[in-house]
Amino acid sequence: MSTVPTLNGQVIGQAHYATRALLEQAVAPLGVEFHQLLALNVLANGPVDRAQLTQRITSTLKVDESAVHQVVDRLVDAGLAQVEGPSAANGGDGPQVALTDTGRATQRSVAAAVADLSARLYADIPADEAGTAARVLTLVTERANAELAAIPA
Repeated sequence: MSTVPTLNGQVIGQAHYATRALLEQAVAPLGVEFHQLLALNVLANGPVDRAQLTQRITSTLKVDESAVHQVVDRLVDAGLAQVEGPSAANGGDGPQVALTDTGRATQRSVAAAVADLSARLYADIPADEAGTAARVLTLVTERANAELAAIPA
């Protein structure tokens, strides 16, 4: 008789790290690191103000700004992204980060790898159970983020 695991940070973390390891393996041939995946996905919809990109990645990964600047610099050095001047059209007042043609192609390959991995890992999970899990994990994330925001800097 198997026991039902208790939903806690350890179970969530194990799922995260196992999935991340598979994803990193899938995108390694593209020369892309995990943190870069997030930036590529943010940039997939068009140029983003560098400050907004930095805020989005720091809030998602819980890393400091210097780590995000390194990620952006590596994307630029690899020819996957470019930093452009301020864009009044986007309402921004700082430099914009945009994907290059190579970056867009790489992001599409990353998205395909994620879709393939997701199809394999989530294939036989009933939709209602997957929906419940998504709602619970979203709530846990919101609560953890609220607690983090309440910690004095």
